[in-house]
Amino acid sequence: MVNKIEHIGIAVKNIDDANILFEKLLGVSSYKSEAVESEGVVTSFFQTGANKIELLMATNPESPIAKFLEKKGEGIHHIAFDVDDIVVEIERLKKEGFLLINEVPKKGADNKLVAFLHPKNTNGVLVELCQEIK
Repeated sequence: MVNKIEHIGIAVKNIDDANILFEKLLGVSSYKSEAVESEGVVTSFFQTGANKIELLMATNPESPIAKFLEKKGEGIHHIAFDVDDIVVEIERLKKEGFLLINEVPKKGADNKLVAFLHPKNTNGVLVELCQEIK
C-alpha cells in the first residue's frame, strides 16, 4: 500500500545552478547530496515540511537522466511513493498488470530501496516506489 508521496524528482542540467534556484525558491538549503553511481547521477534533496524535492543531474551521457534531458529537457522526471514493503508492492502491482522497470528493488539515494514502474501504463508518468532501508 502506498503511504504518501515521498518526493518529486526533477532532472536538471547543472546541479549547482539548480541548487541555488531551489534554495531561493524554497527558502531552505539542500539537506543531502550524493552520487548514485549505478544510475549515473548526482542527487540533491530539499525538504519543506513533509514535502521533498530530488534534483537529478547526469554524470555520464548513457545514464537515464542524460537520455531524459536529451529527449525532454529539464523538468519533472518522476514521482516517488513511500511504501512499507517494496517487495510486496512490486508483486501486487505486477498482479494488477503494471509494467515494472525493476522487478527487484535496488539501492537508491537517500537511504532507500527503489523500483520503477514503466510510464507506458501509468499515464506517461515515471513512478518510483521507495522503502526506507532499516
